[in-house]
Amino acid sequence: MRGFALFFFGIASAILCACGGSEKGFDGHVYRDGRIAFRVGEVPSTWHRIDVTDASLAFRDDSHQASILLNARCGERDDDVPLVSLTGQLIMGTTERDYGKEETIPFDGREARHTTLKAKLDGVLLSYDIYVEKKDGCIYDFVYVSPPDQAASASEFERFVGDFRTLGTEHEIYATSGSKQ
Repeated sequence: MRGFALFFFGIASAILCACGGSEKGFDGHVYRDGRIAFRVGEVPSTWHRIDVTDASLAFRDDSHQASILLNARCGERDDDVPLVSLTGQLIMGTTERDYGKEETIPFDGREARHTTLKAKLDGVLLSYDIYVEKKDGCIYDFVYVSPPDQAASASEFERFVGDFRTLGTEHEIYATSGSKQ
């Protein structure tokens, strides 16, 4: 399922999908959907929301021909799968992989797997920047996909990911968003 979701996401990137999406409890800083609650930093002004199946949040940055995915899920059967394997599931369907970074880093009070690579999806060479975190029974995937010559714009993605925080209680959600919704 994860591989299919990324495959769909990659196709959306390739055809420059700019469809509007439903808000699913996102106020621009805090996302809530049932058990899942998290805060993100400022969304860059060049990013606009798109609707992608099986994603919590997805954005398109037309100025850099990039697509950005943040997916969160809790209580799935792959909770015990290592971060390296979860990352591998995200790039299923790609070929000719050329890895840049493969590292485990501190992230939101846990560890995350950070991977950069260039790979082909349906014969199209793309650059990927991926973070995967497991925390409190949930898995969080962050994916930035762009043409290789646009990968330098990933610094905005790194800031966006760096400001990510899970929110475990209603008090944390209220304190972060400033309003009860």
